[in-house]
This record gives sequence, structure tokens and C-alpha cells, in this order.
Amino acid sequence: MLHLEGTPTDELADVLATGSPDITFAFISLSARHPDGRDAEYLEWHSFDHRPEQYRLAGLRSSMRLVSTPACRQARAASAERFDAADHVMTYLFAGPETIPLFNALGGALHEAGRMPLRLPTVEFMTADLAGRVASRRAVAGAEVIPWRPALGVYLIIESGHAPVDTLAEVPGVAGIWWYHGNSAPAPYDTDARGLQITYCYLDDDPVEVAGRLAGILGERWESGSAEGLLAAPFYVLVPFEWDRHLPGESAEGVRRV
Repeated sequence: MLHLEGTPTDELADVLATGSPDITFAFISLSARHPDGRDAEYLEWHSFDHRPEQYRLAGLRSSMRLVSTPACRQARAASAERFDAADHVMTYLFAGPETIPLFNALGGALHEAGRMPLRLPTVEFMTADLAGRVASRRAVAGAEVIPWRPALGVYLIIESGHAPVDTLAEVPGVAGIWWYHGNSAPAPYDTDARGLQITYCYLDDDPVEVAGRLAGILGERWESGSAEGLLAAPFYVLVPFEWDRHLPGESAEGVRRV
């Protein structure tokens, strides 16, 4: 693994004083694989057309698309029925919830223009407030900029209950973590994620390999009663122009923790 020189940002007050991203709010879309196996076609369209259009929204700060493979599914430490079908995750990070009405208006305008030819089956939409962030010391880059650091994937954890996750940043392959507390999504979504904690572990090692390192730790966490695991799953980051590199595959059978 790459060794980076120097003092980590989070220990440098002069670096931290120069500024901080103003992200406070996440919109999370979990989707199932395409019923006709058109996942690669969908990912290509979304990457070239729909996703770049979102950056005309003044409040959008970052976005990331994740894909689960059959190997990712086998490595899940938890997969409750509510989230079990999720093989795609699209995340938009905003400066605040006030951008959501324009986000919806943009989607509606693109739809009316015939610009949304493909859809994936929706598992759930969620909105959430940023609750915390931490970086591994070896990452050197500060916790506040981890979403912009190159990542091979994300280990996504959705739990019932709020409990600290800082120590997961000590697991090899985890470069940093951002976590959120779910809220009640505005219309037209009208979904309720209150009481949920949604954690993104940003990975600079193979997601399936890191999943094996996290499984036991998460099992102990849930056995202690500090939280209940609803989804704990590795995902790969979409690789531009290699739309079929990471796909859900033929089987979407769930793997549940026992």
C-alpha cells in the first residue's frame, strides 16, 4: 500500500484554518440491478448525461456511484430485507437541503425532454445529515476532504441506532469515514430514515478484501447492542469508460448475517 510522507492534515492547525467544505446533507439512492441486465448501459447513460447535469446546481459539492458485484454480495456482513436488493448506490453531497427542490425540478425537466430513457428499480431513497468524519492517520489527507481522495470503493453500513464508528478507520484499507444520521426525506420521496446511521468507509484497498477485515469487528459491534446492522456491504466505485467492469451479475440473491 502507498506510503505517504509528512504530518497528517488533521494534526496541522494552519492547514485546517485555510478552509473546510460546507457539505452538511446527503441524498442517497439505492437501486436494484436492471431486470433485463442493462446495468452497463444504464451506467454509461447516467455518467455521460444525467450525473454531469446535476453540477449546474449551486448547492452540489460531490457525487459518487457505487456498484455491487456477486463477490461483494457474498462478502456482506448484514443485508436485511429492507435493503437486500441494493446493488447500485448513487450519492449526492449538498451544502444543505435547500437544494433538493431544484434537484427535483432538474430531474423533471430532463424527463420531459426525453433525457431519462433508463431506470433502475428503486430500493429506497434516503436523505441524511452529516454527523461526523474521520481519516486514517496513514491517509495523510484530512477527514474533511476524504470524499475527493481516490478510492477503489466504499464499505457502506446502514444501522438502526447511532454509535461511534471512528475506530473503523484503523482497519487496513479504510482511508477515512463519513457518517450521517438519517432524516425524513421531503416530497416527493416521503421516506423516513430517522433513527438510522449511514456510514461510508472510503477504501484504498480492494473492497472485498477489506470486507473480510471488517466482518468480525462489525459482528462484535452488533452483538454488543450498540447498533443493529441492516446493511454492511462492500461496493466498487464506477470506473469511467469501463461500464461493464463491476456489475451485479446474474444472481441477486441476498446474503444475510446469522
